[in-house]
Amino acid sequence: MTDIRGRALVTGASTGIGAVYADRLAKRGYDLILVARDGARLAALAERLGEETGRTVEVLRADLTDPIDLATVADRLATDASITLLVNNAGMSLNGGLIDNDASALQRIIALNITAPTLLASAAGKVFVERGGAIINIASVLALAPELFDGVYSGSKAYILNLTLGLAKAYAESKLRVQAVLPGATRTEIWERSGKDVDAFPAEMVMEVDDLVDAALAGFDSGETVTIPPLADEGQYLAYDAARKALAPGLSRRDVAARYRVAVPA
Repeated sequence: MTDIRGRALVTGASTGIGAVYADRLAKRGYDLILVARDGARLAALAERLGEETGRTVEVLRADLTDPIDLATVADRLATDASITLLVNNAGMSLNGGLIDNDASALQRIIALNITAPTLLASAAGKVFVERGGAIINIASVLALAPELFDGVYSGSKAYILNLTLGLAKAYAESKLRVQAVLPGATRTEIWERSGKDVDAFPAEMVMEVDDLVDAALAGFDSGETVTIPPLADEGQYLAYDAARKALAPGLSRRDVAARYRVAVPA
């Protein structure tokens, strides 16, 4: 494509899902700002994409668990009028769960999986609602199935899903677009980094990262707010979502539900 769509800022762009988003977005006509800790990998990716697509690709090395680095990226989103898309992709998993990790590991996953995407979405959203723009938040199918994995990681991804749904509802009439992408098991380095072996899963459960991103962008193109690339039966999610919404009228009432009423002894 030769059209220019503005500039996309992609976090966690040095490898995996983020790197493939960078590739696909450059080929769609976006200039890029690539954000990650690994400056050497970012530079190599930027050089390749620049040569292949002719797009301008900038490297912004940042550790999003560092408040100063995070503030720098948020400020860029708030002040650079050329940015029209944020891909909130950076994230991590733990080796083990809540009980197995120390405070520093738990603080790090919360900082990267929750604090960083929240502040970046806030910075981008404030300007996108007026001038137009989109936020793609990478969540996980575990947002819908917390029992399948450790609760810290799945909880962080449920937060991302909730954040996206809340933005979609609150700003439906604005120029802001939001999408949550819920991958299943995908072949990326996150497994090795957290001491897990993705090949321990049955082969039919593991999606290749290129397929994941292409499907996610197809969902984005069709206007989906929630995209679940591995889910064959969309009706299952729609039924789940309808059942969830049906709970709303009964979730806050003056009277205690009958099953919780305790008889007062005579």
